[in-house]
Amino acid sequence: MTAVAQRFAVRVMVTPVWDQVFLPVDGGTTVAQLKRDALRAALKRSTIDESAYVVKFRGAQVLDESTTLGALGAVPNAPFIVLPARRQPVR
Repeated sequence: MTAVAQRFAVRVMVTPVWDQVFLPVDGGTTVAQLKRDALRAALKRSTIDESAYVVKFRGAQVLDESTTLGALGAVPNAPFIVLPARRQPVR
């Protein structure tokens, strides 16, 4: 008998467009996959420079994007933030 990965939804706020997207994930989803899917869903573009964005979880930047959501301790409806790596100037 094999175990089936349980999928759940997480909330991802993408700050460049101030849009919140809900993504179905499982414990084996990496932070890099989450960032890619959130940017594509919010920005509605297929070509995005993913290295120009960072991911925050529980207020801290996730430095190793190969980390799985299960290792981070993400639960259903967990909040993530995707924001530009460089601060934006205020005009």
